[in-house]
Formats: sequence, structure tokens, C-alpha cells
Amino acid sequence: MRCRTSLPPTDHQPAPYDGPAKQEVLALRQQYLTPGLLTYYRDPLMIVEGQMQYVWDEQGKRYLDGFAGIVTISVGHCHPEVVKRVQEQAGKLQHATTIYLHPAAAQFAKKLAEHFPGDSGLTVSYFTNSGSEANELAVLSAREFTGNQEVVSLRNCYHGGTQGTMALTAHSTWKFKSNPSVGVNNALAPYCYRCPYGLQYPGCGLKCAHDVENVIKYETCGEAACFIAEPIQGVGGAVTPPPGYFEIVYEIVRRAGGLCVADEVQTGFGRTGEHFWGFQNWGVTPDVVTMAKGIGNGAPLGACTTRPEIAAVMRKRVHFNTFGGNPISMTQGLATLEVIDRENIQQNAQAVGGRLKQRLQELQERRRLIGEVRGLGLMLGIELVRDRKTKEPASTETAEVLEKAKLRGLLLGKGGLFGNVIRLKPPLCVTQDDADFIVDCLDEALSELPAGD
Repeated sequence: MRCRTSLPPTDHQPAPYDGPAKQEVLALRQQYLTPGLLTYYRDPLMIVEGQMQYVWDEQGKRYLDGFAGIVTISVGHCHPEVVKRVQEQAGKLQHATTIYLHPAAAQFAKKLAEHFPGDSGLTVSYFTNSGSEANELAVLSAREFTGNQEVVSLRNCYHGGTQGTMALTAHSTWKFKSNPSVGVNNALAPYCYRCPYGLQYPGCGLKCAHDVENVIKYETCGEAACFIAEPIQGVGGAVTPPPGYFEIVYEIVRRAGGLCVADEVQTGFGRTGEHFWGFQNWGVTPDVVTMAKGIGNGAPLGACTTRPEIAAVMRKRVHFNTFGGNPISMTQGLATLEVIDRENIQQNAQAVGGRLKQRLQELQERRRLIGEVRGLGLMLGIELVRDRKTKEPASTETAEVLEKAKLRGLLLGKGGLFGNVIRLKPPLCVTQDDADFIVDCLDEALSELPAGD
């Protein structure tokens, strides 16, 4: 392999690794962990250290994390301020359930509320351990508040790994036959590149948005508890809706008595650049917002934020989360949010993401495997196709690009129903030099494929 690109320099020196060898770890995993856990790459990667946008394997090789630990790392691996705050808290108190008072949870909830639009009414949060749990809570709250049971989600979406959220997830790759889907209905996704109607925006009249109305009219007897969607589909392949889509859908759902839920697990906390929340890019205000991943920069933390009158339905029964407000997770979440503000992380996502997308679009002109570059800020997708007219998915080629990028020191994600979309979602602290490395690395990797020129 001839490699012209090289990682930008860093001053960080990883500590020598003295743990078990990778093959031993792999053998232990195969024997003692569920086979349901997947690994990327033909030769599985073992990561033992991370610092900001970089990670190191057990042999000391450095990689640029272009996937942010599956969109989980927001301000950087082991950000020194976040680490310091968590270490201090761990030495004072590691656990206190929400039946007791602790300042961190209340302070974090207040800080979080301040990041929503002032007229949104989104001021009350329920902290959870994951995005799946936050989405479960959103649906529960919507059903209790509206008195309706039917939920509408989008095809090609992803909302979690519990039974309830897998019912919401209209993505066959993630579902099981035993998965209950009673009361869940799926509408067409706003996937312009693969429009199910064969139309083009804006002449399409946003027919996909009006499909939500058809689903409610013909499949839910005219009622809806809620509509849940990602502002940009993550696992689905960075599918970005056209302007006006969510405005139409939110109006339709509210006419049917339902609430609108924005799943910000991957789009929130400044990742899309111009706005702090993904929904703000589309000129709408949801009734409920769910979040996880970047909220805690790696901590097992999620949240469901809504208006006071909707949150009040949780008083109907005894309902609490043993670990949802624990001091360590709350401290990490609060520290992460403060770093985002202080270090202008959102603005960096906008600037670096804009440069990255522009260079990727230039690369698209030279590499015919690239069918579309889409997304906002540092939430980007590159859909690879074997033929730009037929849009035949280049699934095996996508997997090969990931392998070649790894050899060069770049970790990428992949997604989409056909596994043919490169997912670029690095930590929000990446630099312009990192962005240039990403594009140059992809250019090299694509050039080595038979259909790469």
C-alpha cells in the first residue's frame, strides 16, 4: 500500500500498553460476551487510549476518530476539564438516587434548559442511562398526555435497541421477529436521493411529508400519540430532509392530537454547526426532545426534555431511574456542556464541517463511486454507488474503503439500509488539518478501487 497522506501532528504521547494481547482479548470476548456484539474491520481493532480527536491501539498506532465512538464523543476523548471534574466527583460521592437531593442533577437540568429556544417551553428534563430509554420515556409520556396510543415513525430510522424502540425503528437490519410493533406505524422517509416516488425537490411538493397524513388517516384511525424522527437520520445514512418537510409534518401530527418528538441523540449539542439542536435547522419546535451520546461525552447518559404540563403525567405512577441522576454522570454531562460553550465547539463544527463538506463535494466530481454528499456541520454522509444513474448501492466497496482508511489511520462509520454510506461524524474538536486529512485519505482509498476513478 502506497500512502501519501499522514495524520496531523499531536503532542500527546500514549502510555505504554501492558495489558493482555489483542488475540487474548478477542478470545475472551468470543467466549464470554454475547455473539450479538459486532466488530468493524476484518482484523478487529483494539483501542486502549484516547485524547481529543485521536485514539491509539495497543501497539501505539494513532488514528483519527472520524466516527466519534459512534457519535458519542462530542468535545474530545478524555477532555482534560471533563476528566478533572469527574475525578473530583468520584472521590466525593459516586451514587445517590433521585430520591435524595444532589446539586449536580439540578444544575445540569437548568443549564440544559438554557440551551433550548426561549419560547419553546422545553424546560423539564428526565435523565436516563441511554437514548433508547429516553425514547421509551418520550413515547410513554406522549401516550399518557394525549390519551392516544398510535405512534408514527419514519422508515430507515433508528431509535434504539430495546424492544419498544426497535418497534419504532423501521430498519429491518435492527429488528427481530419477536419485536412488538403494536401501535407503531411507519411513514416514508424524506430521502431525496432515493425518493420512493421518483420525484425531485422542490417540484415534488413534499409528497413524502403528506404521507404522514395518509398513515394517520388510514392506519391509525385519525389519531396519534406522537410522531418521532431524527432531524437527520443517523444510522440510516445521514439522510437529510428537504426544507419544509418537518413544518408540514408537525402541523399534520398536531391536528391529529399528537406530540412531536425530536430524537437528537446524534444531531444535538452543536453537531450540525449552525444551530445547537438539529430541529432548529428546519424551523420547527418539538414538544419533546430526546438526547444521549454527545450529551455526556462518553458517559452512559441520556435525557428526555419536554414542557412542564407534559412532564407532569409522570406523577400518575411511581416512576424513577436509579442511576439516571447519579452524581458522576450528571457532573460529566454538566462539564461537557460547559466545555461546548466555553470552547466554541458548535462554531468549530460549523467551520470545519463546512470545509469538509466542500472538499468532499469536490472529491465527488473526481470519484464516480460517490453518488451524493449530504448532511450538516460534522454530521455528514457519503453515499457510494456503482452507477450514478441506477444508484446501485456500492456496499462491498464501502466496506473496502473503511479497511483502506483504517490502514492509513482514519476510522470511519458506515450506515444506510444497504451499508453503502460512509458516516463522517468526528469529535467536534477536529481541526481544518484533520478535515483535509480525511478527504485526502478517502481520495487515496477510492483511487485504489477498480471503479474508483
